[in-house]
Amino acid sequence: MDNKLFIYNTLSRKKELFEPLHAPHVGMYVCGPTVYGDAHLGHARPAITFDLVYRYLTHLGYKVRYVRNITDVGHLENDADAGEDKIAKKARLEQLEPMEIVQYYTNRYHKAMEALNVLPPSIEPHASGHIIEQIEFVKSILHAGFAYESHGSVYFNVEKYNKSHHYGKLSGRNIDELLETTRDLDGQNEKRKSVDFALWKKAMPEHIMRWPSPWSDGFPGWHLECSVMGTKYLGEKFDIHGGGMDLVFPHHECEIAQSTAALGHESVRYWMHNNMITINGQKMGKSLGNFITLEEFFTGNHKLLTQPFSPMTIRFFILQAHYRGTVDFSSEALVASEKGLSRLVEGYERLQKLQAGAETTVDVAGLRDKCEAAMCDDLNTPIVIAQLFEAIKAINTVHDGKGTISQVDLDELKSVMKLFIEDILGLKTQLSDVDSSTEAYKKAIDLLLSIRLEAKANKDWATADKIRNQLAAFGFDVKDTKDGFEWKL
Repeated sequence: MDNKLFIYNTLSRKKELFEPLHAPHVGMYVCGPTVYGDAHLGHARPAITFDLVYRYLTHLGYKVRYVRNITDVGHLENDADAGEDKIAKKARLEQLEPMEIVQYYTNRYHKAMEALNVLPPSIEPHASGHIIEQIEFVKSILHAGFAYESHGSVYFNVEKYNKSHHYGKLSGRNIDELLETTRDLDGQNEKRKSVDFALWKKAMPEHIMRWPSPWSDGFPGWHLECSVMGTKYLGEKFDIHGGGMDLVFPHHECEIAQSTAALGHESVRYWMHNNMITINGQKMGKSLGNFITLEEFFTGNHKLLTQPFSPMTIRFFILQAHYRGTVDFSSEALVASEKGLSRLVEGYERLQKLQAGAETTVDVAGLRDKCEAAMCDDLNTPIVIAQLFEAIKAINTVHDGKGTISQVDLDELKSVMKLFIEDILGLKTQLSDVDSSTEAYKKAIDLLLSIRLEAKANKDWATADKIRNQLAAFGFDVKDTKDGFEWKL
């Protein structure tokens, strides 16, 4: 923990030195998926972003408790306080139990995350498993005078809260102006003001997902679960709360208000938000219908895709941009990422085969410090990747016989490249991700090319050319080197 990490705090709108409340322990809560459909590229970005945070904090020596929730109740259509529950609607359309929908898509989400090499969180609580705690939290807010009951539902009183606190501090919205232009709803609606939000909703007769409460048989509001589960598992005050930028308002703004109302203080020290994935400048999302699922990326089965893309290509594509910058999707951009990742992995594999010389004639000094500095500057992965590619140039220079590297520098270079490529960026390479069948196929190609080398040595050009041409027809790129050969698919 000698390195000083600075992260951008959405609340203060500036980079701040990261100082955990109870070092070396760090508590981090990240909003997970609402499980009523397959994960898409927009879901991959926060998962990979906070996997990076998790990995880097661990690397710095912190003991991280990482909580990422599963929303399986209370998330209504259009993220509003009216309409049908997204999961209940899916269950009705498919004639299944809501929890069948939840289990099915949770399993598929986990499978997609595993493919992307996203580490599982320490705790993955479900909203439906914490109904009792959510009811108690609502009672605390009512007792504090910041909520009101209406027709069996309970709503947060934003106007009253805003008089003693600042509703809008995270998003920068001027709630005073909004309240001034919002007329009273004259009993036409359960809410007193349109800015008020649901803490507990009375279930209509047709609503499947319901639990008993002091106010009605119903279900919790969408915003409530994160305040409750975050403080349950990380304490009334914890270090980091993360999620996509689209959650800043209203979701995270409401969380701050709920926690402050119930506990008398804010819970979160650092708010971190990744930016959006866009398609032609428009946010990718289920509600907009412009999303591409991760499975469609892996199979290439979508009209906007020119080919399948591996999970590591998707991960590399996301890490090439700073987490707070927008990423505009295109098939062409993914093809470029695929080529970049291939160059990185190829160089990394060459590194493992380099032979040490008497001295170092290539520039590899300071790579570790440069990468650490970039990561400590708000997790600047594009700079880290650029530094890694500079190292690849040096590796290729030695590989091509145009430079040398000492044993000490070679060992350091191997250590740094493994640390940042595999452990921190979380990129699987062919070296670290081979099974027995892949290994056998590699050995078979090596055997063929060894036979080709023997044919060349015996001046049997016909056999040598036949092997090379046939492999090329199958998609193999073979290069002759001073030490023998190299190949890739």
